[in-house]
Amino acid sequence: MPDTMNVYIKHRFLLLLPVLLGITFFTFVLMQLPADDTVDMMYKASGAVSETVKAAARAELGLDRPLLVRYLDWLLAVCSGDMGRSYISGTPVTALFVAKLQPTLYLTALALLLTACISVPLGILAALRHNRCCDHLIRCCAFLGNSLPGFFIALLLLYCFALKLNFFTVLGGSGFGGLLLPALALAIPMSAKYIRHIRSNILEEINRDYVTGALVRGIPKATVFRRFILRSLGSTLITLFSLSVGSLLGGTAIIEMIFMIDGIGKMAMDAILMRDYPVVQAYVVWTALIFTCVNLVTDLLLHQLEPQARQFTKGGGW
Repeated sequence: MPDTMNVYIKHRFLLLLPVLLGITFFTFVLMQLPADDTVDMMYKASGAVSETVKAAARAELGLDRPLLVRYLDWLLAVCSGDMGRSYISGTPVTALFVAKLQPTLYLTALALLLTACISVPLGILAALRHNRCCDHLIRCCAFLGNSLPGFFIALLLLYCFALKLNFFTVLGGSGFGGLLLPALALAIPMSAKYIRHIRSNILEEINRDYVTGALVRGIPKATVFRRFILRSLGSTLITLFSLSVGSLLGGTAIIEMIFMIDGIGKMAMDAILMRDYPVVQAYVVWTALIFTCVNLVTDLLLHQLEPQARQFTKGGGW
């Protein structure tokens, strides 16, 4: 089985290469579609600038060369470990990216923690109180949280807890207090989705034959719930949280811009607006790698937890 697993992992990483090439090239082409390029954006606030000055700036940045040549130069540089320099600040893209990554990592970890603390207990409680007042109340709150846009939740939290109650600073806070509101703005809609999945999963397991058989044999309900039903919930939680990790680590641009968090998402938005191609390309590569690696780790974890996945592996499915 280890040999089969190694083959599967190598196969997934080999598939990553054409995906990365396609995504990066497609992004590179899309960045050229607007009429204004990086030089136009740089001199936009300076008023009237002659085309000669702009042409010299384009030649200095290499923007006067054909698109395919610039993409191949970038690709060769990336393969050698050089992500280039930002057209706007002149900072090495790798250093800029690492500096912006820390706030996003903290925000991701806190948002996932809050999501787990909210969704798991409420999802279990809704399933155990099926079709009772508590269940209906939790389902209504989940429906409301799933219906509201993320930016509206963020603005509502700012208005209530920052402007009215003065519990937090409005913008640009640092540390745990500065990240709590944006993390909560991310956790509320995610929790609303997870509550529904957790509730449905538990109700489905409760109605299975093996649960009925265990209860008939005299095994206490608490033991059956703890040893069998909750254990089956693990694969569902791993799948749900893996999808969220990829999205959050890719940068939550709207939330980061509302709360003025200097993270990956805000950096990507600023780079797109300023046509800062090297930064945008680095962000695209990062996002593709994150989703691929997270999905791979999730598959391996599910393979260890689910007997069906292990049987599929033995049968040569991988």
